[in-house]
Amino acid sequence: MKHRVLILLCLLVAWPVSLMAATRAWLEQPTVALGQAVTLNVETDAVSATPDLTPLMRDFEVEGQSDSRSVGLVNGRVRSSTTFALTLRPRRAGTLAIPALQVGGERTAPLMLEVTATPTASAASNGLVFVETEIDDPSPYVQQSVGVTVRLYYATPLVSGQLDLDPPDGALLQRVGDIVQSSREIDGRRYSTAERRFLLVPERSGALTLPGPRFSGRGAGGWMDDLLGGNSREVNITGAPRTLQVRAQPANAPQPWLPVRDLRLRYTAVPDQLRTGEAATLAIETTVIGATQAQLPELPVPSIPGAQVFAEPPQYDETFNGGTPQVKLTRRYSVVPSQPGSLAVPGVAMAWWDVRTGTAKRATLQDLAIPVVQGNGQAAHPPARDAAVPMAPAATDDGVMALSGDRRLPAHLWPWLAAGFALLWLATLVWGLSRRPGGANVARIRGHATEPTHPTISSATHTAADLKRVLDAGDLDDMEAVLCGMARPAVIDLDDLQRRLVMPAQRAAVDLLRRARWAGGDPAQARLALREAFRGGPQWQAGDVGVADEPLPPLYPR
Repeated sequence: MKHRVLILLCLLVAWPVSLMAATRAWLEQPTVALGQAVTLNVETDAVSATPDLTPLMRDFEVEGQSDSRSVGLVNGRVRSSTTFALTLRPRRAGTLAIPALQVGGERTAPLMLEVTATPTASAASNGLVFVETEIDDPSPYVQQSVGVTVRLYYATPLVSGQLDLDPPDGALLQRVGDIVQSSREIDGRRYSTAERRFLLVPERSGALTLPGPRFSGRGAGGWMDDLLGGNSREVNITGAPRTLQVRAQPANAPQPWLPVRDLRLRYTAVPDQLRTGEAATLAIETTVIGATQAQLPELPVPSIPGAQVFAEPPQYDETFNGGTPQVKLTRRYSVVPSQPGSLAVPGVAMAWWDVRTGTAKRATLQDLAIPVVQGNGQAAHPPARDAAVPMAPAATDDGVMALSGDRRLPAHLWPWLAAGFALLWLATLVWGLSRRPGGANVARIRGHATEPTHPTISSATHTAADLKRVLDAGDLDDMEAVLCGMARPAVIDLDDLQRRLVMPAQRAAVDLLRRARWAGGDPAQARLALREAFRGGPQWQAGDVGVADEPLPPLYPR
C-alpha cells in the first residue's frame, strides 16, 4: 500500500513538470503583406537548446534573431525558459507553412502564415521606387534558355541596396553579368535604373511561376530623419510574379534537342589554294540566338578524303542582346592535303528547333572544292612512280630480279657474286694488317701531333624540310625533336636550344612551345608562333654551325 502511494505522488509531481517542458512556437500576426517582416517566437525550457532554422530557408529569409531568458514560479516550482524571437521575411505570396522546428529533443507544432501580394509600385502611381520583370519568351520550350531582366527604377537617392530574384520550382536560374546602370524618363519623371540579368532554363513542361523580384535597401533621409538622429530609411520593394507556360519537347524534334531562336553557319576563312604537305586554315563560325555555350553540341570535325584535319580548341563569345542570350562559336581546322588535284570539303550541318515558328530546321554549309598543287615539302603519300627515280627490285614470275633499266641478271648468279665480294674484303683486310707503320711513319705521326687540331662537329640529324613537315602536321614532341636535331652540335633540350638561338622571336616561340608542352599553354598558339619565327630557318649564335652548308629556300615564302 505504501509503495502505491509513493508511485501516485511521483506521478502527480511529474505531471505539471511535463506540461512545463513542452516547446511551443507562435506568430505575432497571422497575416502580413509581401515585403513585410513577421516575428516567430519559439519558447523552450530545454537547457542550452537552440532551434534548427534549416526548414525555414525555403520560403523565408531569417533577417534577425534574439533570445531572452525568464525565471518564474509555477505551481510552487521554479521554472526557467528561453524565448527565441526570429524575424522572418516571406519570399513569396500565398499561404506559407512554417514547418515544425527541432529544439533539442522537442519539436514545435507547425504553423500557417498568410502572405498577401502587395500592389506593385509603378510610375503610373507616382512610385519613387519600383521594380519590374521582363521575359524575352513567356511560352518557352523545355530546356530553352530564357533571358530574364529585372529592373529597379528609383527617383530618390539610395544609400545601399540589394536586387535579387529567387529561383522558381522546376527551373534553373543563373545570374549573368553585373548590374547595368542607366536612366530613363517615364511620364515626365527622370528615373535612375539598375538592371540585373538572369538566365532561366525550364526543366519540365506546364505552368512555371517566377517569383517577383525583391529590392531591399536604404534611401537617403530627409530633414526629419536628420532631426531625429537618423540619416536613412528602409526601402523594401517586391515586384509582381510572372507565370510562364512551358511547352514540352515535340515528338518530331531533331536530336540533340536544341531549341533556339536562330542558328547560322558561315565560313570565315577558306584557302584559295592548297599545297601538298602544307597546312592551311579553314574556319567555321556558328552564331546562335537564344542559347548558351553549355547548350551547343560539339561541332563535328570535317572528314575530308585525301587530307588530314587537325581541329583547334573552340572559341566562345557569349553576350546578351536585347535581353536574349546569344553565343558565337568559332572553330578552326588545319587541313593538310596529301595529293595534288581538287580537294572536296563536305559542308557541316547542325539541326535545331525554331522556337518562334515551332518547326525543325537544319543549318548547312555548302561543299567546297579547293585546288591542290604540289608543295615544296614532303608529301603525306609515297612518291609517284617515275622513270627517273629507281624503284625497289621486284620479283618476276620467271625467277629473274628486275633492276633499274632494261638489263636483267639471272637470280642464280647472286650467291657467286656475294662470295666473290667476301673474298675481296678478306684480301683487303690481310693487306692492311701486313702494312704496319715503320719508324719514319711514327716520326711523321709525332710531328703531326704537335699541330693544332680542329674539333669534330657532328652532323645535324634533321633538315629544314623536316621542320616544315612537323610544323604543318606534327605534334609537340616532333617539333622539339626536329628543332633540337637541327643544331650542330646537337642541343640537349629546349633550354639549351633557346640559348643557342640569336633572334628574340625564335626564342619566344620556343618558350611558347615549352609552355604548351609542360605548363598547359595553347598548342595552336605555339604552332603559329613557330611557323612565323622559323619561316626562314633557325638563326644560331656566332660560332654555331647551321644545319647545312648550302642555303635552303625559306620554309614559308612570303
